[in-house]
Amino acid sequence: MAARGACARAHDTRGCADGICRDRSGIQARCNAFERGLDEAGWDKGRNLELTYRWGASNPDLLSRYAEELVRAAPDILLAFGTPALIPLHKVTTTIPIVFAAVSDPVGQGFVASVSHPGGNLTGFSNFDPDIGSKWLQLLKDVAPSVAHVTVMFNPRISPYNALWMKAIEQAGPRFQVSVSQASVQSDEDIRNAIRGLGRNLEVAFSCRPTRLPLNGRP
Repeated sequence: MAARGACARAHDTRGCADGICRDRSGIQARCNAFERGLDEAGWDKGRNLELTYRWGASNPDLLSRYAEELVRAAPDILLAFGTPALIPLHKVTTTIPIVFAAVSDPVGQGFVASVSHPGGNLTGFSNFDPDIGSKWLQLLKDVAPSVAHVTVMFNPRISPYNALWMKAIEQAGPRFQVSVSQASVQSDEDIRNAIRGLGRNLEVAFSCRPTRLPLNGRP
């Protein structure tokens, strides 16, 4: 998502927010809420604020192109939703302030120095909690107590943070007497092959990371 401020009069405060959202699906409500919040704070789109949106569909090449495009426009501030959107913005500017949301472990991924003192030009909100790995396994065991192995399916092109989630899940495995493996998928066929690979073993379960798996964008 992107926004640019415009001055109606010389003494108006100039404000600009540029950013990238991964795709249009399910994001429009967030954009509407964001704009309502800006309006309540006195930023009126079309009067003293211009908003420009970029939808990258979790495509790394497209997100990189948009990041360079937005930084060249010299905005006052950038907004990125999700790790795939933040990575290219972080690479192309160290001076324009960036606010991020829904980024897994920004400290572990090297975006900020610490949660309390991020430093640099980045700040924002993380959606990563190490305990989530044990919660997922607990839910699986509650639903299917006989499960002894869990395969976690993810797309490495659009899940650069997957190692963080896998570490949490693997650490929780012994507590629930469950072994854990990964299934890297980048297409519909990869997904089918991963599922076929499990055979008919009733003690095996799948855990799909909350992201879009196939590159064609279908959930």
